[in-house]
Amino acid sequence: MAVRTESVNFTGALGDTLAARIDRPSGPIRGYALFAHCFTCSKDLAAARHIATGLAERGLAVLRFDFTGLGHSEGEFANTTFASNVEDLVAAADYMRRELRAPTILVGHSLGGAAVLAAAARIGEVRGVATIGAPSDAGHVLHNFKGSLDAIERDGEAEVELAGRRFRIRRSFVEDLRDHRLTDLVSTLRKDLLIFHAPLDETVGISNATDLFVAAKHPKSFVSLDKADHLLTRRADSAYVAAVLSGWAERFLPAATPDTLQAREGEVVVADAGDGLFPQWIAAGPHHRIRADEPTSVGGTDSGPSPYDLLLAGLGACTNMTLKMYADRKGWSFDRLETHLRHSKIHAEDCADCESQDRKIDRIERVLVIDGELDADQRGKLLEIADKCPVHRTLHSEISIVTTLDPQGTSE
Repeated sequence: MAVRTESVNFTGALGDTLAARIDRPSGPIRGYALFAHCFTCSKDLAAARHIATGLAERGLAVLRFDFTGLGHSEGEFANTTFASNVEDLVAAADYMRRELRAPTILVGHSLGGAAVLAAAARIGEVRGVATIGAPSDAGHVLHNFKGSLDAIERDGEAEVELAGRRFRIRRSFVEDLRDHRLTDLVSTLRKDLLIFHAPLDETVGISNATDLFVAAKHPKSFVSLDKADHLLTRRADSAYVAAVLSGWAERFLPAATPDTLQAREGEVVVADAGDGLFPQWIAAGPHHRIRADEPTSVGGTDSGPSPYDLLLAGLGACTNMTLKMYADRKGWSFDRLETHLRHSKIHAEDCADCESQDRKIDRIERVLVIDGELDADQRGKLLEIADKCPVHRTLHSEISIVTTLDPQGTSE
C-alpha cells in the first residue's frame, strides 16, 4: 500500500509550535498511532520514518513530531523537562483528536518510550502502548551527561554534548527525570503493553526491559530484537518492529472490511467505519458493500465517494437505465451512453425556474453523452425522457423522511 506523508504543526505544552508529520495509508485508515522519538533525536530519525511507513503500509496513520526545542520544532530545549515532554505528547494527542482521530496506540523509542508510558493514562482512547529500547527509570538517561552532572548541580545548568550536538541542560530537567518512577506507572497502566528491546543494546541495557515487564500487569508482551542496536540503524530491524506492531495492534482496530454489516433485500444499512471522522460502510442489500468518505479538502481521507457523490451516482445510474429501457422499446441503439453530473449551491435569483428568490438552492448539472446513429428528434426525446427517471422524479417531489430510534440500541 502506498503511503502519503504530510507536514503539520500544533502548539506544544510550553506554547511553542511543534513540527510533525502524518504518514497515511493511501487506502482506508484502520486506526491512528502516535510516535515519540528517542532522547535528543527527531521525528525524522531513520527508525522513526521506517516504523511509521511500515505501519501506514498496513493501514495505520501515524503522527510523529519533534519535542519542544528539537528537530524543526520551536522553543528552547533548555526550558524543557521530562514532564513537559509528556505534556507535548498529550498536546499531540489533543491535536489528533481535534483534526484526525485520537490515537489508539502509543509507540515510544528510548526516552520516548518512557514518555508514552507516562502519558498513556492521560489519553483515554489509547488501548495499547509499545516501547522500543525504553529505560525502566527515566533518570537512566543521566549517564549521558557524564561529567556535566556536577556542573549542572553546582551552577544550575551546563552545556552537554549529545550525539554530536550541544544542548543546555538545567537542574530542573535532571530533578524531574529522577522524580519519575516508571515501574510504578507501568504497574497501574491498565493498557496492553508491548516491550521491544535488543539484548545487545549498549545504551539502555536489557535489564530495563526485564524491570518493565515484571512491573507490568497482563496483558503484556516482550519481543527480543536480536542483534539490533539501540537506534535500530539497520532497516531490517525497524521493518520487523513495524510488522510485529501492526499484528499486535489488530485487536484494537476495526475490521478492514465490513464483514459483520448485514442488510436485507431492499434495505440499505450504513455503519460508522470507526477509522476517522467521516468514513462509513454501506451495505446495499445482502450482497453489495460501498465505502463513503469526504475529500481531504474538508477533513476526510478520500477513501470513498462522498454522500453527494453517491446521490449523483444514484441519479446518473437511474438516468442511464431509463434511457436504455426507452431506447430498447423503440429499437434504438447506442455506441456510448454516459451521464456526467455535478452538484453545487447557487443563489435562487440565478435560477429562472425557482419560486423563492432570497436563498441558496441545490443545483445538479447533468450532461448526457450519447454516441450513435440518432437524429435530432430522437436525441431530443431522450433528453426529455431523462427528466422522467424515477430518481429524478423523487428529487423533485415532496419527500417525507421519518426518523426514529431503535429501542434495542438504547443503553441501560
